[in-house]
Amino acid sequence: PGKAASRAVPSRSVRIMMHWLFNGNGFSATECAAVDKLSLSHQRLAPGGDVANLRTDEGYSACVNFLANINKASRALALEAAPREYRANFSLNYKALFPDGERHLRVDVLEASFDQQSEIWVNGEQFEMSLEARDGARVLQEAWSDLGAVLVRWQAIGATSGKEESASKPSKAEVAGALVTLDKAWAHFEFKYITELIDIEVRARQHIVRAVRLEEALGVAVDEGSVEKRRRAEKELVQCISQLNSVANVKRKGRDDLGAEILFSAQEVMRRCEHNELSGAAGAAASTLASDVIASFESVREYLQEVGSCLEHVDPHLCNNEGLVARLAEWEASWEVGSRYVMQVTTLEAICDLISEVTSLETLAPALITMCEDCDVELFLVLPRIVLLCFLADPDNRRTEIVRGLLPHLFQTKEGGAGKFSKPSDPQLQRLLSSFGSVMQVLSTTASAGGSKAAWELVMARAMFGSTEAGDAYTSLPSATKKVVEDLMRDVEGMSLQLQRHCPEDWNQFSSVLVQCLLGGKQRDAAPKFEV
Repeated sequence: PGKAASRAVPSRSVRIMMHWLFNGNGFSATECAAVDKLSLSHQRLAPGGDVANLRTDEGYSACVNFLANINKASRALALEAAPREYRANFSLNYKALFPDGERHLRVDVLEASFDQQSEIWVNGEQFEMSLEARDGARVLQEAWSDLGAVLVRWQAIGATSGKEESASKPSKAEVAGALVTLDKAWAHFEFKYITELIDIEVRARQHIVRAVRLEEALGVAVDEGSVEKRRRAEKELVQCISQLNSVANVKRKGRDDLGAEILFSAQEVMRRCEHNELSGAAGAAASTLASDVIASFESVREYLQEVGSCLEHVDPHLCNNEGLVARLAEWEASWEVGSRYVMQVTTLEAICDLISEVTSLETLAPALITMCEDCDVELFLVLPRIVLLCFLADPDNRRTEIVRGLLPHLFQTKEGGAGKFSKPSDPQLQRLLSSFGSVMQVLSTTASAGGSKAAWELVMARAMFGSTEAGDAYTSLPSATKKVVEDLMRDVEGMSLQLQRHCPEDWNQFSSVLVQCLLGGKQRDAAPKFEV
């Protein structure tokens, strides 16, 4: 009795192996061990049913292990894999996942069969899986459940005894049959599912395939030297880029309304600059904005030239291609500026005039440019003051279009048509204009100020550097004169807050444009390296 009590209890695997060795059913020890391992992995996969939660790390890992054991058990039982010659027609990406005729059972294929969704959305477009693919998924689910039922019976060995156990035990033919049926169903569904996925991906990539072809057509038109053909090719390519942008550009708005007129306007501005029709600071500012539009267009063209030779590497969900999204984001940002400040002649002339005015202040312009280069925090307080003062200095000048564009509610529209403004209608702005005129008159008649030009520089210095660092000319002013200047600056500060807050997006865009023009395009990033 003591010796019997001390004997080790055989493990479950040993008991099952002994069961099959003594009870027959055709299993060898190796086959029995492989099926038992498969049964245990199935138990871990689905302790309460047939399918684990594949979206959890634990469920996914359990499924990977179970699929690997299906393959091992099939080999141990010498079961031939279902034919998979269809994989020879897969695209390169899928051939990498399914390199030969072996089973290569993947969790994502199984998950797709259980997904119950017949629609697939790619780039905002709906694609339908075929009825054959959905039927294949149903058959695979049934085969999966049947194998699970066989393995549940296998797991019950040892838990029952006598006739009940004998009646429930699966034979070798049952196990092999369930594995073969599953393999055939799997291969059929894999063929239908992957083939249709490849077709969907081909159609989803058509946005970029078409853009590549149109870029090639533009290259041919440029080589031929026909202006008419080039314009037509540019227009078609821009339209295609705009559609591509609406689908893929998740970094910005994804606008589809930026047309070829922006490009043509930029090309015309560059022509005027080259022929000295626009020169000096104004010409430099215009050239900076126009060249940015053209450069971003050329950047997209360069991308299309590169990607044309590796389209199979393009993710059909176009927003997942980082290189494409980066080029489109740059293109949209530049063309938004182009649509507002290059294509609109009056606005372009206004910003060029503003740049000319600021850079003409010989003693102050270098300090302002240094602020821009250093991204000084004070810069973002100084810029709206400068814009307002330039407007107050000459409210009938074309630079007034800038303030009118940023604060349209302070101006009345003329009856002649939309977009044409009269003088300011806002009482606060009118008072500010009057105050500015009075202050300039006082400063111009001050002996130490030295006339209207010196008075203008003095006011601008105060706006840029504050009352304590505006220079000797300012600190030496009589107290009464300083007071009227400070009163003016307080009112200017209040209005400058309106400039920034009325439409923050418009102001941020304009201030970025202003800094870019002051720096002569120095902020433009180097051309990015190619990345799909």
